[in-house]
Amino acid sequence: MNTLVDDKRDCSNKVIRLMKRMTPVLIFLLLPFMILHTAHAEVYVYLGPDGERLVSDRPPAGNDGSYQLLSKRDTLSHAGHILANRPISTDRSRRFDQYISAAGSQYNVDPALIEAVIQVESAFNPNAVSKRGATGLMQLMRATASQYQVKDRFNPRENIFAGVKHLRYLLNRFDGQIPLVLAAYNAGATTVEKHRGIPPYPETQRYVTKVLGYHEHFQRTAFAKTTFGRR
Repeated sequence: MNTLVDDKRDCSNKVIRLMKRMTPVLIFLLLPFMILHTAHAEVYVYLGPDGERLVSDRPPAGNDGSYQLLSKRDTLSHAGHILANRPISTDRSRRFDQYISAAGSQYNVDPALIEAVIQVESAFNPNAVSKRGATGLMQLMRATASQYQVKDRFNPRENIFAGVKHLRYLLNRFDGQIPLVLAAYNAGATTVEKHRGIPPYPETQRYVTKVLGYHEHFQRTAFAKTTFGRR
C-alpha cells in the first residue's frame, strides 16, 4: 500500500516538474495569440466628471452619466497617445517673452511661474480653446476675461496681462502659497477654500504637480533670471 502511495506521489512530482519546465515554452507559444487578442480588443475612452480620461476595454459599470464616451476603438494599435502620460514639450517660441516680462514686472509675479502656467494651460498656443471654453495662452474663461476687461481673449498681450493679474489676485488671497494659487487657478478659489487646501480632484492635483515642475524648470532659464531675479 505504501509503495502504491509513493509511486503516485513520485508521478505527481514528475508532472509538476514537467509543467514548470514547459511553462516558459507555453508562454512563448501563446504570446502571439495573446497580443493579437489584445490588439483587437475594443477600447473605450471616457471623460470623467473631474476632467480625467478613463481608458477601458468595457464601459464603466453602473455609469450614471458622469462619464462621457469620447471615442471607441477596435484596436490598441496607434493608441499610445491615449495611453501614455507624455510630458509636455518645453520647446517653444520666445515671441511672448516681452509680454510675460512686462506683466510679471507690473503685477510682481515671477515670470517663471507665468511661463509654467502657460506651458501647462496651452503649450504656448495663443489659439488654444478647451472643451469648457477656456481660451488663449492662459486659458481664460469668459467670466474671468470680462472681470479684467479683456476684449480679445486670443490676443496674446491681453490674455497674458489678464491671466497674470488673476495670478496676483490669487497670490494675495492665498498668502503667496503657490500650490494653493495653482489649484485655485484650475478649480476656483472658493473650491480651494471649501476643501481648505488642494481639492481631491485628480485633474487639479495633476495640474498643480505639472505647473510646479515647469516652474522649477523655467526658474533655471536665462529669461527668468534676467527679468525677475534682478528686480
